[in-house]
Amino acid sequence: MTETVPPAPAPVEKPRGRVRWIVCALLFAAVALSYIDRLVLPTLKPELQARYGWSEQGYADLAIAFQAAYGIAYVLFGRFVDRVGARIGYAVAVTLWTIGHVAHALFTSAGGMIWARLPLAAGEAGAFPAALAATSEWFPQRERALAIGIFNAGSNVGAILTPLVVPAIAIAFGWRMAFIATGALTLLWLVAWLGFYRSPRRHPRVSAAELAWIEADPTPPARPVRWRTLLRLRQTWAYMAGRFLIDPIWWTFLFWLPDFFNRQYGVKMLDFGPPLVAVYVLADIGSIAGGWYSSRLLGRGWSANRARKTAMATCALFALPIIVAAQAPSMWWAVLAIGLACACHQGFSANVFAIPGDLFPRGMGGSVIGLGGLAGAVGGMAMAKFAGTILAGIGGYGPIFAVAGCAYFLALGVIHLLVPDYAPVDPARLAADQS
Repeated sequence: MTETVPPAPAPVEKPRGRVRWIVCALLFAAVALSYIDRLVLPTLKPELQARYGWSEQGYADLAIAFQAAYGIAYVLFGRFVDRVGARIGYAVAVTLWTIGHVAHALFTSAGGMIWARLPLAAGEAGAFPAALAATSEWFPQRERALAIGIFNAGSNVGAILTPLVVPAIAIAFGWRMAFIATGALTLLWLVAWLGFYRSPRRHPRVSAAELAWIEADPTPPARPVRWRTLLRLRQTWAYMAGRFLIDPIWWTFLFWLPDFFNRQYGVKMLDFGPPLVAVYVLADIGSIAGGWYSSRLLGRGWSANRARKTAMATCALFALPIIVAAQAPSMWWAVLAIGLACACHQGFSANVFAIPGDLFPRGMGGSVIGLGGLAGAVGGMAMAKFAGTILAGIGGYGPIFAVAGCAYFLALGVIHLLVPDYAPVDPARLAADQS
């Protein structure tokens, strides 16, 4: 296989400045908060289902509505972030999702919860385009997957904290206060974000050395791009296919893991903490390790093609035990298999999320990320319908976990077929298509 490798940029000494890692910490905190807000409802689902008579299909429909709003908003926010930048884009997203999250306290039926779930989904859809835009703005290619892996690990921290904090709040103050109290935390983050975030060239705390490091990679000039131009590119379809195939697996874990432990092992709301914490601690390790691994290979002189795909293949291999998780002899064996799969998902995702920054000029990434988010949401809707049908029918998780185990090798195969050389988009071709 012949690889197209772009010319290496002139070497730049790694700086001592750490402003970019403070930005990464803010992104980490935002992702953690978004997952806390997203997971309050799934954590309370067994109790609310028993109290208000929700059906499995009704809950699946709620998940599908969330996915539909998430996918549509992802495309819109991707373009919006390209136009206004990460700072304003993230602020708008956080404001919208916080309104939706707190509004859950107004409803008791699964159908009613949809009205709160829609603005939550729309706002959270804007989080990843803004976060990935900020990462492309603040990190060179050699650090980008690591930075993505670190901030994406916030999803697992949020997933760890939710079953520890939310049941205690719900029992002490009522389930509605669980939505109100957690929603207040995002407002505090919003103040910190608006106060600290600027682009590297406008940030007063960035040294000249750190700025040179951030801008070490050649950066083609940003320019608006038509949707039809993006959809003619194999690189766009590679990213969309990857998201379509792997996002549904993560959504399944988020929406149904509390139900799995309740259904399979009789775990009650107050006892969700230990198994879910173990699962998402492993996912955190995988998120950082997956990004670190490909960044390490790049640092050793590997091409981006070889480094990213080697990391993805490794993650796909170690995700396979999820296939037998539903037949595990005990809960903790199931936790190990599911946790390993979550770790591999996050490591795989860190490298898929690097595709827009690797292959597209800066200023186009948000639009590409939006299309990928839409593809992932469509896949998530299909998976939610499949899971609801399986659980309402045979009542077991075996087929769901079997699909999860196969998804990563399939995603890697499709990505490799579409971009075998992992070649960046040719700016000359973009200009020709745009004319």
